[in-house]
Amino acid sequence: MRRSTGIIFCYILLLLMALLPAQKIAAPSQVYPSPFSLSSKQKPVDPPQKPEVRALWVVRHTLTSPDSVINMVRRAKESGFTDLIVQVRGRGDAFYSSKIEPRAEDLATQPSDFDPLSLVIREAHREGIKVHAWINIFLVANIESLPKSRDHLIYRHPEWLMVPKSIASELSAIDPNSPEYFNKLVEFVKNNREELEGLFASPAHPDVIENILSIWKDIAARYDVDGMHFDYVRYPNSQYDYSRKSLDRFKTELEKGLDPENKEFLEARLNEDPLIYANTFPEKYAQFQRRQVSDLVGRIYKSVKKIRPQAIISAAVFANDEDAYRSRFQDWKLWLDRGWLDVVCPMAYTPDTEIFRKQITSAVGASMGKKVWSGIGAYRQPVESALEKIQIARDLGAGGFILFSYDSSIKVSDLNPQGDYLEKMNGALKK
Repeated sequence: MRRSTGIIFCYILLLLMALLPAQKIAAPSQVYPSPFSLSSKQKPVDPPQKPEVRALWVVRHTLTSPDSVINMVRRAKESGFTDLIVQVRGRGDAFYSSKIEPRAEDLATQPSDFDPLSLVIREAHREGIKVHAWINIFLVANIESLPKSRDHLIYRHPEWLMVPKSIASELSAIDPNSPEYFNKLVEFVKNNREELEGLFASPAHPDVIENILSIWKDIAARYDVDGMHFDYVRYPNSQYDYSRKSLDRFKTELEKGLDPENKEFLEARLNEDPLIYANTFPEKYAQFQRRQVSDLVGRIYKSVKKIRPQAIISAAVFANDEDAYRSRFQDWKLWLDRGWLDVVCPMAYTPDTEIFRKQITSAVGASMGKKVWSGIGAYRQPVESALEKIQIARDLGAGGFILFSYDSSIKVSDLNPQGDYLEKMNGALKK
């Protein structure tokens, strides 16, 4: 038994020794470069064939102090970025000097004369960087931290807020100025927080449109911005908006084309079913909602161009154009066709290369000669993956890219362990 064991042991030892050279040769192929750092063997990114925009979406939390703003501009310059898209209206508030909306609560510790937008413009222009005022359109409040100021529009004008279909009949019987109305809206959003970002204002309400238009015109007139940028210029999903104003306006519009018999039939049932017109003509109602958003985009574009003709008007849009059209009532291809945008920025944040390629291909194909800046989700992928998408966007004819976001690119995370995402990207793009 011992002899047999010894023979077996020797045989195994000889076999291992015979395999060792092969293992030494094969070993290097098993040492992969870290997915979180640039490798000397990384596939190079081809230089752009023409000048391109390299932009950063800068979320409002970076605008809360002078030091933060100055540091942001410095890092953007050192990392080779040409444009900054800075969020000056986050949730129905102002990160600039405004007489229309309340000052952002994040600026409470700063002197009253601190104007983040003005400082960004001064510092960025000094470095040759363009500044775009980023304005969230219909999203007006986070549900987890409602505004403290009673001057905020959600308290002054609860009737402006979008209403989800499932509680629309119930809310139609409640005075919008009563606490019960507002509380039910808040409760619904809290219970559906996985699908909803917060409270939205309704584009079907004329006063909402006038308020937003006044904000754009005010910034265009008083600030030396190079561009202005739409975001959240859409509905949250297909279950919105069934607010009283939206339903009433649709009814008024639809009745003009109804024969007396159908009109009488619907009118007789309106009291027991406030949604009867929208439910009976769902596709017409969807078209009505798309038109509310599109008409606003057109009005803003024309108004801003009269004040600041050279301003670049851009929009962050859902990269899946079918989802944008059907579920968000965001018909951005129409906006391009009508000439209401200078640049479209599809939010192609996916780490999946083929989905990204498909989405940017669709945007470039629909651009009608306008520019496409590809939105890349830095928060969802390592630098190497983002660089690959920049190359794809260039190959497809995009005019540049925007990283979402500056804020995530400087934070230490699993995808960015050194917090140097921007510097690594710049190093690769320079090669």
